[in-house]
Amino acid sequence: MMETERLVLPPPGPLDLPLRAVELGCTGRWALLNEPGAPESTLPHGLPPCAPDLQQEAEQLFLSSPAWLPLHGLEHSTRKWQRKMDPWSLFAVLGAPVPSDLQAQRHPTTGQILGYKEVLLENTDLSATTSLSLHRPPGPISQSLWGNPTQYPFWPGGMDEPTITEMSTQEEAEEEIDFEKDLLTIPPGFKKGVDFAPKDHPAPAPGLLSLSRLLEPLDLGGGDDDEREAVGQPGGTRRDTVSASPCSAPLARASSLEDLVLKEVSTVVSPSEPPKPLAQEQWAIPVDVTSPVGDFYRLIPQPAFQWPFEPDVFQKQAILHLERHDSVFVAAHTSAGKTVVAEYAIALAQKHMTRTVYTSPIKALSNQKFRDFRNTFGDVGLLTGDVQLHPEASCLIMTTEILRSMLYSGSDVIRDLEWVIFDEVHYINDAERGVVWEEVLIMLPDHVSIILLSATVPNALEFADWIGRLKRRQIYVISTVARPVPLEHYLFTGNSPKTQGELFLLLDSRGTFHTKGYYAAVEAKKDRMSKHAQTFGAKQPTHQGGPAQDRGVYLSLLASLRTRAQLPVVVFTFSRGRCDEQASGLTSLDLTTSSEKSEIHLFLQRCLARLRGSDRQLPQVLHMSELLHRGLGVHHSGILPILKEIVEMLFSRGLVKVLFATETFAMGVNMPARTVVFDSMRKHDGSTFRDLLPGEYVQMAGRAGRRGLDPTGTVILLCKGRVPEMVDLHRMVTGKPSQLQSQFRLTYTMILNLLRVDALRVEDMMKRSFSEFPSRKDSKAHEQALDELTKKLVTLEEPDLTGQLVDLPEYYSWGEELTETRSLIQQRVIESVNGLKSLSAGRVVVVQSREHHNALGVILQVSSNSTSRVFTTLVLCDKPMSEDPQERGSASPGVPYPDDLVGFKLFLPEGPCDHTVAKLQPRDVAAITTKVFRVNGEKILEDFSKRQQLKFKKDPPSAAVTTVVQELLRLAQAHPAGPPTLDPVNDLQLKDVSVVEGGLRARKLEELIRGAQCVHSPRFPAQYLKLRERMQVQKEMERLRFLLSDQSLLLLPEYHQRVEVLRTLGYVDEAGTVKLAGRVACAMSSHELLLTELMFDNALSALRPEEIAALLSGLVCQSPGDTGEQLPSTLKQGVDRVRAVAKRIGEVQVACGLNQTVEEFVGELNFGLVGVVYEWAQGMPFSELAGLSGTPEGLVVRCIQRLAEMCRSLRGAARLVGEPVLGAKMETAATLLRRDIVFAASLYTQ
Repeated sequence: MMETERLVLPPPGPLDLPLRAVELGCTGRWALLNEPGAPESTLPHGLPPCAPDLQQEAEQLFLSSPAWLPLHGLEHSTRKWQRKMDPWSLFAVLGAPVPSDLQAQRHPTTGQILGYKEVLLENTDLSATTSLSLHRPPGPISQSLWGNPTQYPFWPGGMDEPTITEMSTQEEAEEEIDFEKDLLTIPPGFKKGVDFAPKDHPAPAPGLLSLSRLLEPLDLGGGDDDEREAVGQPGGTRRDTVSASPCSAPLARASSLEDLVLKEVSTVVSPSEPPKPLAQEQWAIPVDVTSPVGDFYRLIPQPAFQWPFEPDVFQKQAILHLERHDSVFVAAHTSAGKTVVAEYAIALAQKHMTRTVYTSPIKALSNQKFRDFRNTFGDVGLLTGDVQLHPEASCLIMTTEILRSMLYSGSDVIRDLEWVIFDEVHYINDAERGVVWEEVLIMLPDHVSIILLSATVPNALEFADWIGRLKRRQIYVISTVARPVPLEHYLFTGNSPKTQGELFLLLDSRGTFHTKGYYAAVEAKKDRMSKHAQTFGAKQPTHQGGPAQDRGVYLSLLASLRTRAQLPVVVFTFSRGRCDEQASGLTSLDLTTSSEKSEIHLFLQRCLARLRGSDRQLPQVLHMSELLHRGLGVHHSGILPILKEIVEMLFSRGLVKVLFATETFAMGVNMPARTVVFDSMRKHDGSTFRDLLPGEYVQMAGRAGRRGLDPTGTVILLCKGRVPEMVDLHRMVTGKPSQLQSQFRLTYTMILNLLRVDALRVEDMMKRSFSEFPSRKDSKAHEQALDELTKKLVTLEEPDLTGQLVDLPEYYSWGEELTETRSLIQQRVIESVNGLKSLSAGRVVVVQSREHHNALGVILQVSSNSTSRVFTTLVLCDKPMSEDPQERGSASPGVPYPDDLVGFKLFLPEGPCDHTVAKLQPRDVAAITTKVFRVNGEKILEDFSKRQQLKFKKDPPSAAVTTVVQELLRLAQAHPAGPPTLDPVNDLQLKDVSVVEGGLRARKLEELIRGAQCVHSPRFPAQYLKLRERMQVQKEMERLRFLLSDQSLLLLPEYHQRVEVLRTLGYVDEAGTVKLAGRVACAMSSHELLLTELMFDNALSALRPEEIAALLSGLVCQSPGDTGEQLPSTLKQGVDRVRAVAKRIGEVQVACGLNQTVEEFVGELNFGLVGVVYEWAQGMPFSELAGLSGTPEGLVVRCIQRLAEMCRSLRGAARLVGEPVLGAKMETAATLLRRDIVFAASLYTQ
């Protein structure tokens, strides 16, 4: 064995180390790695990162160097959080819905609880997104006030709410089948089927016995064994069928066959009992307020609210009905005390621990009522577009739009409502916002009672009847008889020394019109004008003059009123500019004492202290402060809101002696004065100048007279130019107020809100509107008439249409169509110019009316009334057997033969010929003949009227009358089928398409009628009468069915057009289901389509918040103006894009058939304040902002306030869509807008 030798190796050198060079990617750098098996190259960017070894890291940190551990600070290294015990949280677990409830059983007389009964609940699985029931569980607390656009509203009162069983059955059934009418008699694919209808036996002639009816119950014929068994069984089907048949009743015993026949005949011919008339439903009940309520305190020993004064009779009557939980409509004069009724309802709700909603038409009135009710009750909240105070209060004051939004969104506040008080209901006449009142009244649930407060209106009963039928509850109408402070109306003619202190009485406090005062004013004005002409020349115009004349008139008038102690005074001027001019022109007038000036100064300082320094130096603030120190004030929409509130508060304290205001001051603001002055009796209504309506005059004049302070109120009409006409003054001063009229219209928001709820239909909303009330109030009578006609149709005998009578139905329809076509042509003739020219005196016409059937007549005189022309005509007639004209029967046409239908079978007297003079409407002229007589119309009319007198009744007619009658009789005898008539196309030159086509169709029908075979049958007259009676009944039934159906709705075509617009834009699908875009549009308060399209087109997402706010100002700005050339390019492009989107929507509307043109739709956008809003959002002070535009400051503030509301609605819509970026921008935009004087808190809420 060979011994190995130990080799001694030299120490390793640098080249012998286990190193490897690795290329680092493609960087050209190298690295040495002391690792076996390392790669020759790495990834392009080097070695991938690797995490350190956790075990090595823990050993190094905690074992190798433990010095850093906090051994002496255990309180920092070891901590313990003590858990707070909350046993009550165990009760917050949501359990299963309760399947039953306890129901109290009370004594029917005393109401004492006798016990409790457990009742099962059917709707325990409902939710706010699936049900309209009040039994559904409440939503989240965060949504209890405003609700959620995805929630269903509560079921509207007055509609038949379907039960859970009905709804589930309707959902499960694919289609509703009527097993009596909708069953098929022919199987699909077959040509013939089986008629299962019972065979009707022909009625036997009187005195004959029907053998088939006698033998039918005896079952003498053969049949199957099963059928025989069924007959023999006691409960068999055959026996049941036989016994149920009216004609198979068992024969009664009789002593002879004759008795049996007579009994049967008498049973057949006995007339049925007349139907009982339907009881007239009375929903509006007028309440007598003339007699005192003596037992008021006996009926209500402990009133819910007491006043320091004795309530009036109408107030006591209203309180009595409120205690009975009745709904009332109080239509009282201005300053009569309607608020007393509202106060008692609020106190009653607090006593019952329920809630009340008080709605007002304008935000300013809401703020005032909040202050008044908060001082009275304390527990009062306010909800407006930008303010939310104490929403948990028992009484909530809000605008009507807010309540509508809460109703559509299913707010849980509705659950606790007992009363909804609608103040200033006559605002329903507003063309823009009146529809909101109707929507709210329709959508209110059944448990909510309604209180309507309004000025006196002539149709209060009709309006209350509509609400009563709508909600199926009686409405008690309480109206005042007279104003508590009567008014006296005067004319003031000028500032001449003779008339500067003289007022001419026009209407006294008892309502007597004084013509003497009017003529005295006219004479005084003439003297003034003549002296003016002598002084300055005769060519001076008689217009109202300039500011200098106005200043002189007002200085003279106010000096006279101040002497008579008739201040304060409200001067109504129908122009914002004239208000400012008139107030600024009275620089020399100072009406306040030093103490009053001090009080005004302190009040102004206290109110303006909340504004920033630059806002206190605004020109309008300084100018208004100077006016107020002298006892003058201005109130219109161009004034800043805080200044308007200052003026109102100082006026209510009696520190503003003269207030120049526009018409809006009289709308609901309860601030009466001693005197009211009208600067003019003409106003501009947006399109033209016109006289004041009686309702407008009464509303403004009603501010005169303070209850408890003034015995009478004074109303003065200034006559700066000429004195108005007496007729115009009389109509305006003594006329009736405007009626309540429906302004209902369809909006996209309404349609989408109702389409998203399966149980509600837009047709039901339209059907219940006030505009449809006149045609829908007789629905019960129509239903009863339809039932009666249905029964009558069953009893009518079917006409025999065999043999030659096979074309009898076509003959009847041809005759009806021919008559209708001729009536249409004749209507076009009467409406044409040439047709009216031909109907002159002497023209022979064919008369068709209730009294005359195809009688010849000659026109004696043509006159015009307010609606149409009246033709006084001499008409041929029979000599009456009785002298009493009431006993003359109306002409009834017989059976028409072809000659009767094709021509005019003229009336010929059967006995002695007579004549009469009738006043014909254009529709009474059936044809215009070519004959013209020369007549002396006045002489004939004079003779005829003379012979109508009792002592001249036996006198023979004059020669002129006799000649005309003989000519007419000779013409009728010569042309029995009618004399030649004027051709509408050739003679009267009517080229209308309907007239030409109607003439061709008439000639075609005449050919068909002449070729009819049924007229040759001897049975034609009898069968035609049967058919006509039957067809007339069916036609009347079709008319009644149409009136009861949705097809008779006036707005139904527009509804289909708007739904087509929504379908085209993708807001609803083909089945009518609301899609995401439609749900977003529901969240918008206005311009829903345009805002939604801008959002879905991403037209706003790329803009900055201030740019978005500036663009959206075009949707809320009310003052038209130019955008300006100094806008940034981004805003110019944005304006163009908004207009392009609006144009696209307008084109879709036009394509779907809506009447609004594209130009009108785009013209609703006003971008005049884009630059102003942009600068405001960037932080520019309001003092610098006012100089950028000529728009009044008040309108700028209103625009920015409405814009902030729109930004908030867009923020909610963006969150609904899932656009957090846009939502954040809208939140930022709203924050940028809400600052300084624009959003200064209302003085009424402090």
